[in-house]
Amino acid sequence: MLKKFQRWKKEQQTGERPLSDRKNELLKYEVPQHIAIIMDGNGRWAQKRSLPRMIGHHEGMKVVRTITKAANNLGVKVLTLYAFSTENWKRPKIEVEFLMKLPEEFLGTFLPELIEENVQVRVMGHLEDLPPHTLRAVEKAMNETKHNTGLILNFALNYGSRAEMVEGIKRLAADYQQNQLEIEDINEELISSYLMSKELPDPDLLIRTSGELRLSNFMLWQLAYTEFWFTDTLWPDFTEEDFVEAIEDFQHRGRRFGGV
Repeated sequence: MLKKFQRWKKEQQTGERPLSDRKNELLKYEVPQHIAIIMDGNGRWAQKRSLPRMIGHHEGMKVVRTITKAANNLGVKVLTLYAFSTENWKRPKIEVEFLMKLPEEFLGTFLPELIEENVQVRVMGHLEDLPPHTLRAVEKAMNETKHNTGLILNFALNYGSRAEMVEGIKRLAADYQQNQLEIEDINEELISSYLMSKELPDPDLLIRTSGELRLSNFMLWQLAYTEFWFTDTLWPDFTEEDFVEAIEDFQHRGRRFGGV
């Protein structure tokens, strides 16, 4: 199947095809079950246009809606979006306050559509540190979509992978001290069960926008065998066509997981 796809892809290099045709072709091959995205470049997008950084974040929020709908239509099972890191608190106070208002605005307007489309909203991160209005918005979205069985829209909000692993190890050590497990029980599967993503499969594909080539403390354990796709496109300019291109590229890669 891989060679067949590669031949088809080579034949298509001579001309652009309509997006609808490309999407239909995608469905003939393996669509990533879990796609994770580092949504980078909002501030630079605004600065290039001599606009406040907050305008870039607001434009980026619109792209979240577009890509969520695209992922759902293509049959992706999980879409994890890096919305706010534990390090982002270092940004100027006015920018942080604006970012903390975005979930309320986004979910307030998009939630009815998410419910209609059978999308389930989840959030992983240190939610206890969020402002009350932000926490209320995400809890409302999670509660009202918890029985949905379609795409899982998973926001990494106030999330940091190293802190996630440290806290997981602490809980594992506490269980060991209470004789709930033995040293011999500790393996990769057990460690994964102590992470915030324990109910989700590891990402198949990671997309990072804006040209940066780093993980920025995002899902370091879970991305061990994930395929990476980087683009210079800033997040507010990221389109459904870009999303399809990333999946097309994923589909012609050979994933061996350390084998031959």
